[in-house]
Amino acid sequence: MKVEIRRPRIEDSEALNKFFRIVITDTFAGEGLFGLTNDIENEIESKKMYLKSDLNSNGENRYFLIALDDNKIIGTIGYGPVSELIISCTNGELIDLVEIGTVFVHPEYQGQGIGNLLLNVMYHTIQTRGIEEFCLDSGYTIAQKIWKKKFGKPDYLLKDYWGEGFDHMIWRKRINELPIIFKVD
Repeated sequence: MKVEIRRPRIEDSEALNKFFRIVITDTFAGEGLFGLTNDIENEIESKKMYLKSDLNSNGENRYFLIALDDNKIIGTIGYGPVSELIISCTNGELIDLVEIGTVFVHPEYQGQGIGNLLLNVMYHTIQTRGIEEFCLDSGYTIAQKIWKKKFGKPDYLLKDYWGEGFDHMIWRKRINELPIIFKVD
């Protein structure tokens, strides 16, 4: 597999919107939340809006990267302003940071290092833009396991935020404190 990482183009919009639907639907199903169709649709629409914001501002308001395998979109990552959720849950402590998010890998490509590759390229990207610190959050239990493995204990743990047994976690990280992982399985 030869993975290409690049910025999205307008002509990628339709494929990216389909990608968001596939990955978000799969993620909700993996969390046992397949029946929450309104939440799934809201999540998909928010990612579409983020992408549109990136494309309309040429990466100034939001900034995306996509991973492709033979011109097939297999992963995404982005950064932008900190979400209202993070602002409210941290009493505004992280408002001046950027948030890395929309870290998605196509179900058929998960566990092959695509997420690590996207993270490494994003670390480099934000660092070259003079950004030294970021935050990241997750309400998905499967993703939380991955983030805890990469980033350690979350800086903010919102117990039962999404209902009993469904916590929300927020990490605050400095780029120079992170190990760069070049391994792609």
